[in-house]
Amino acid sequence: MIVFVGRSNVGKSTLIFRLTGKYVKRGKRPGVTRKPIELGWRGKTIVDMPGFGFMSGVPKHVQEKIKTEIVRFIENNADKIDLAVLVIDGKSALEIIERWEKRGEIPIDVEFFQFLQELEIPTIVAVNKMDKMKNIRATINKLIEKFGLSGSWDDHKDTFIPISAKFGTNLEELRKLIEEKIKRSQEQRGL
Repeated sequence: MIVFVGRSNVGKSTLIFRLTGKYVKRGKRPGVTRKPIELGWRGKTIVDMPGFGFMSGVPKHVQEKIKTEIVRFIENNADKIDLAVLVIDGKSALEIIERWEKRGEIPIDVEFFQFLQELEIPTIVAVNKMDKMKNIRATINKLIEKFGLSGSWDDHKDTFIPISAKFGTNLEELRKLIEEKIKRSQEQRGL
């Protein structure tokens, strides 16, 4: 099983469509995906998870309920998850993370990455919207630091990959990385 997770409106459903060719309902406003959507691809189950975090026009208690359901789904299926693809918006992620840090809170993207690490779920961070990023290397290096990792992008090329789901940029590299991580994950689990 491969789960695609991330904030609302970062391009998860578009990315799944671009990678698999399978249509997943998507929209311009956050919160279109409300429940996990499963589809088959190359003998695997792909799960498009609802977005977490702020959703315009969606009551706070509904947003919290969705986040709780995402966490519960991942915890209940951790042993079946070969890979998580955490999709973040490369254009705005750092700004959002720093805003949360200024309020003394753990940014939700960072918290989610750490949650996946605690469950020992292999994770790829797909830094989406690379077409809108000014300095990709500097942005990814800063994200690596914010996610609590040491080193630079050169040390984490198997985890952080810049993409553009909208334009299909770097998706072949992402496909290869997904296949490598899944193979490694299955070998480690003796499958």
